[in-house]
Amino acid sequence: MKKGQILSILLVVVLMLLAACGGGGGEEDSIKIGFLAPTTSTSAESAKDMVNGFQMFWDKHGMELCGRPVEIFTEDDAGDPDVALSKARLLVEQREVDMLVGLLFAHTGLSVSEYVKDTGTPTFYPVISADDITQRTPVDNLIRIGGWTSSQVHHPFGVWVYENTECRNVLTIASDYAFGHEVVGGFVNTFTDLGGTVVDQLWNPTGEADFSSYLATIQAEEPDCVFSLQVGAAATRLIQSWYEFGLKDVIPFYAGEVQTDQSIIRGVVPREAAVGIISAGHFAEGRESPATEEFVTEFFEKYDKLPGYYAPATYVAGQWIAQALESIDCKVEDTEAFLQAVRDAQLADTPFGPETLDEYDNPIFNVYIRETVLRDDGEVWNVVKETIPNVSQFWTYDPAEFLAQPVYSRDYQGIDWP
Repeated sequence: MKKGQILSILLVVVLMLLAACGGGGGEEDSIKIGFLAPTTSTSAESAKDMVNGFQMFWDKHGMELCGRPVEIFTEDDAGDPDVALSKARLLVEQREVDMLVGLLFAHTGLSVSEYVKDTGTPTFYPVISADDITQRTPVDNLIRIGGWTSSQVHHPFGVWVYENTECRNVLTIASDYAFGHEVVGGFVNTFTDLGGTVVDQLWNPTGEADFSSYLATIQAEEPDCVFSLQVGAAATRLIQSWYEFGLKDVIPFYAGEVQTDQSIIRGVVPREAAVGIISAGHFAEGRESPATEEFVTEFFEKYDKLPGYYAPATYVAGQWIAQALESIDCKVEDTEAFLQAVRDAQLADTPFGPETLDEYDNPIFNVYIRETVLRDDGEVWNVVKETIPNVSQFWTYDPAEFLAQPVYSRDYQGIDWP
């Protein structure tokens, strides 16, 4: 064999060895994350917060982990199930990502969950809160890191309102779709467990532009208090209308988590209309905690606004992924080991507080009873009145008995159970 042939063979062998051990530092060494968010949808601002929160975490870590570069491929799902499915396929089949993260709307999440059930791709939902994703219709490789179920936060809130206020007869007003049904169901179930009664339940379209007729009904029925869950522009309109109708200091008004999210209250005019609202949430931007204060300060400095829960949700997802990967030396290709590491991770403190997963792949976390307060700089934010630790998606109910009931809906609010 000629000398040139020998050198060529040796060169091929060396290149093969380098490729096998990752010595080439090429694209195959990257940890590839596909990120989906509806950045051109009706919730574009919330979606941008999702993107910014996730990117902020990885930027702080130099876009690498265990010496491996981290690549984030962000795609706009437009809030459309068909688009979301198409983008998920693009990321998995062409970009060959190691995992999928993100999505905001339940219907897009359900579309993608059916797809990843077949591909086995590790998938993480930090924002989508549809109860049944981690209750009656779970997917083995889909985990809700940094996420929540819609009713989870509001089970303890129903108890808190009954035990800490004079409200015994509540009227609920909420957006008429699954999220609204589940949030109100969580509150109503526990509130009625203790002896409270529901005067009436009003359901409005998600894009409701005029709440005057609803407020007239509330005035006529004279409940002890009102519990509300609105989303998007309707949430801002209801808070403003409540103030303009002169109800703010007449009927106590309690709110579901997203009703007083920063994405809502930063648009309320006048500012005093947004002040003094008591709500429950798994994030409070005014929480006195180093982890929360550091995150809020960094986010404010970088994006010139206070974060709603969408940004810390994806930031915490980054924390969770990083901790899990580091525990297995970043061998993300070992899907089974990676998913188990995610399930085993325990986050001592995050912008949300401490978090672990239950056996159904949903976080156990603190729930904060919050009040909106005006800051010296004119911003309104949520501060903590009380912390309820270690809240499960099943509250204090037996999981098997809870799952034997239907998911909360307009027809089932848990009023007669257990």
